[in-house]
Amino acid sequence: MMVMISILLMAALVFVSRYLFLEPRLPVKLGTETKRLLSYSSPAVLSAIWAPIVFAPDEQLWLSPSNPYLLAALLAGFLAWKTHNVLLTTIVSMGVFLVLKLWVV
Repeated sequence: MMVMISILLMAALVFVSRYLFLEPRLPVKLGTETKRLLSYSSPAVLSAIWAPIVFAPDEQLWLSPSNPYLLAALLAGFLAWKTHNVLLTTIVSMGVFLVLKLWVV
């Protein structure tokens, strides 16, 4: 029962926080400094998600050329930088990761 209450409260919190900023009729406006600071939140959250997976897939630091997570992440970063194509970057880096994970390493 407590888990269900927690889930409902978290859902309500997320909904209200999104609604306040997305509903155009509400008088809530963010300043330019706040908008600038919030522009860093997406990269920070994404880095917090992928960094442990890439650098410590087995909960131990693994910085070697045989780490398929690291190699695929480096390729994805390079492709994203050079092509600016999200779909190409995703498909190619996932394919390379699959080949490395299943057949090479």
